[in-house]
Amino acid sequence: MFSDESRFSLQSDSRRTFIWRAPGTRYHQENTTERHRYGGAGWLVCRGIILGSRTDLHVQSETMTGHIYRDVILEQHVRLFWGAMGAEFLFMDDNARHHRANIVDECLQSEDITRMDWPAYSPDLNPIEHAWDMLGRRSAARQPPPTCLPELWRALLDEWCNIPQDQIDNLILNMPRRCKACIASSGRHTLY
Repeated sequence: MFSDESRFSLQSDSRRTFIWRAPGTRYHQENTTERHRYGGAGWLVCRGIILGSRTDLHVQSETMTGHIYRDVILEQHVRLFWGAMGAEFLFMDDNARHHRANIVDECLQSEDITRMDWPAYSPDLNPIEHAWDMLGRRSAARQPPPTCLPELWRALLDEWCNIPQDQIDNLILNMPRRCKACIASSGRHTLY
């Protein structure tokens, strides 16, 4: 199971605008755009994916903490998938601070859930990052687009349910290829 969180906001912060500029002009006024870190009001969304299935989308307005992560994500979602799969279950998160809290480690140990070893400050190869991209694109493409937080909440929940499972499965099945590309580039940028 691959798990992660992402923030979605009403204002776009996709950082998908590309410009061509002359060398040495990076910080010229015409080449800079001021951005708010999270693009205004929004939701923190958490979920997990696994071959053939996925968790429900958990949407919250507050910052993720170790306690919330344990009580909501691990207890209500991860534990259920672990119970269904048994000894073959392997869990991956992205080493965020709240994922490494002592109460989270204690919870995983008490449930005998194996977490994938993942070095700190390593490239993020979690396939769920691509699922976030799918969810963001689908939500932004709605007509009309969400204009308030309740509409954004509904759009995220609806679009999460509408992503075909085979697209999520393909993200997971392509992970070995992405890992090989990352190793071949010594951890630098890859075009996976």
